[in-house]
Amino acid sequence: MIKYLIIDDEHIAHDIIKRYCDMLPNLEFKADCYDAIEALDYLSKHPVDLIFLDLNMPKLKGFDFLKTLASPPKIIVTTAYSEFAIEGYELSIVDYLLKPFSFERFLKAINKVVVPNNSNKQESSEENKTTTNQIFLRQNKSYIQVDINTILFIEASGNYTKVVTTMDSITVREKVSDMLKSLPQEEFIKVHKSFAISRTHITSIEGNRIHIDDYIIPIGKMYKANVNELLK
Repeated sequence: MIKYLIIDDEHIAHDIIKRYCDMLPNLEFKADCYDAIEALDYLSKHPVDLIFLDLNMPKLKGFDFLKTLASPPKIIVTTAYSEFAIEGYELSIVDYLLKPFSFERFLKAINKVVVPNNSNKQESSEENKTTTNQIFLRQNKSYIQVDINTILFIEASGNYTKVVTTMDSITVREKVSDMLKSLPQEEFIKVHKSFAISRTHITSIEGNRIHIDDYIIPIGKMYKANVNELLK
């Protein structure tokens, strides 16, 4: 579960964020804070994984608050001001949401949040990844939670992207390039203009073809260098 905190001086902003979060089963609400001073007091006693942070607040501005944190959790900025986005990314925020934002845009931001699971310190880092790397995919009017580790490859299909996992195939209305932004860059590589694959699921590479499970993925000429990197 991702434990989250909302810091915003507007009550309606809290209501919207909580309503969106309630639609996602892996988010756990911890507290409402209406200014940064209140948030500092809460964080001194309670750890969280994610903060939804407004910028233009009384007493202490959002980024000034963020700079005071020695080990900040994941930060998603929620603001009506676009001009501070560059500064935000320099502070390593996860995403920058401009109010009013849709649930679809909110979901994209959440899919970028990967929080390590420390419930069992005996587990290896790879095992932790298996239990925590989740992504929500929208298929028609439903949202499907998928374990990233089960994704074999993604394929462009017109205006859609087909996500093929070890158990199922899910079609989402999103470009492959946008889909890749929600997946670990070190794990997924593009091997063709229409295909990106999970390197851990490769069975074999033969000529200009990659075998993954029962599938054969073509290697595009422009992407041969990406595949060659795997063989070093």
